[in-house]
Amino acid sequence: MRISFHGAAGEVTGSLHLVEAAGKRLLLDCGMIQGSPEAEARNTDAFAFEPASLDALIVSHAHIDHIGRIPLLVKRGFDGPIFAQRATADLMPIMLMDAAGIAESEAARANKHRQRGEPEAVPLYTKDDVRDALRQLRPLPYDAPTEVLPAVEATFREAGHILGSSCVELRADGRTLVFSGDLGPKGTPILRDPAAITRADLVLMESTYGDRLHRERVATVGEIGEILDDAWRGGGAVLIPAFAVGRSQELLYWFAKHWDEWKMSRWQIFLDSPMAAKVVEVYDRHQDLFDEEARAVWRERPNPFRMPNLRITETVDESMAINRIERGLIVIAGSGMANAGRILHHMRHRLHRRQTHMMFVGYQAQGTTGRRIVDGAKWVRIHGHDVRVGAHVHTVGGLSAHTDQHGLMDWYGQFAGHPPLALVHGEDKAREALAGEIGEKYGVTATLAHPGLTLDV
Repeated sequence: MRISFHGAAGEVTGSLHLVEAAGKRLLLDCGMIQGSPEAEARNTDAFAFEPASLDALIVSHAHIDHIGRIPLLVKRGFDGPIFAQRATADLMPIMLMDAAGIAESEAARANKHRQRGEPEAVPLYTKDDVRDALRQLRPLPYDAPTEVLPAVEATFREAGHILGSSCVELRADGRTLVFSGDLGPKGTPILRDPAAITRADLVLMESTYGDRLHRERVATVGEIGEILDDAWRGGGAVLIPAFAVGRSQELLYWFAKHWDEWKMSRWQIFLDSPMAAKVVEVYDRHQDLFDEEARAVWRERPNPFRMPNLRITETVDESMAINRIERGLIVIAGSGMANAGRILHHMRHRLHRRQTHMMFVGYQAQGTTGRRIVDGAKWVRIHGHDVRVGAHVHTVGGLSAHTDQHGLMDWYGQFAGHPPLALVHGEDKAREALAGEIGEKYGVTATLAHPGLTLDV
């Protein structure tokens, strides 16, 4: 068995790893590169392999940085099966259709302002391309070893990152490769903890937060309550860029759990996303994947997805109407890095106001609008307009869907014999720190994967 790295190897987005085993070729993930315009321009580059030569694709979870180039892969010749955990398979159409819609809209906007002689902008892929790709989707349950190709067996294990997120155990040629996917912290609301896996010949592990420790979640949740209280007293609005799957649902969970304590009934809460209603339906269908505490909240509190003052806004007119409300509102909208989507419209309308509170609750990649604001930018450009950052800016770091350095080390430490380890899905600073800690504790020299590197398992 052999693996080569072609994405998320020295950066956080664009997960893409090629495995050759039992005479077959398969991919682990096919994610979109996110960040600066220069980084995202790389999504149109040719793949480092011929898509038609691939026999299968295995998906770890439904975030766009892990699935976002699948329609392009199919468009360029891949026609094999795409395996994903069942909840992931239900989320993928929602995520990919949204990505295609954004790509089509951005191309249309660019062409509207195209100068004479400039080439016509084309989307990375279209909704028709997404439909073509989804025909190849093959859902699988957790903990069910499956022969995905002749003499190649795959098993999905709980990763605790988002609904349906998986660690992948891949067995072939008498060897076992374990790909962590993205690992969530223990105790993440709604989700079960990552599964313990004990045997591997090579471990491929994410390292997003390999150089830091998260705050205790209880302290972070308390901070959210304080921010909401300050915003209410200031008479303004709270804008929260959040990923449509995972972070948005967790925020609603905390609002419901602290309904009385935080006086949530006084707010107008908007989940402003055309994806939201569909995502809620997926969560409802997969409540068997919830942890016990989440089931208790669903039983004993206002249903997080059906709070009486929650509105899920799907149409453009509904979204625009939010701008007529001056105070007492919370808007959760994508994208999570404030780089696209409806949050930008709300930021353009309110970011300059001192009464506005911007709450960042997830990772902000280099080059994104969210990262510039978190780093202290006084002005940002939104839809071609320069907007002053007058709002209160809050970085709430303890809600990460990625585990921290201790969590990563503990997960790796469960493997018998401390097998060879390759670190992906992390910037070099994070990977170097994690590699140093692992080397000191376990005596293992971790490989820092880079594009084009090949390892034998």
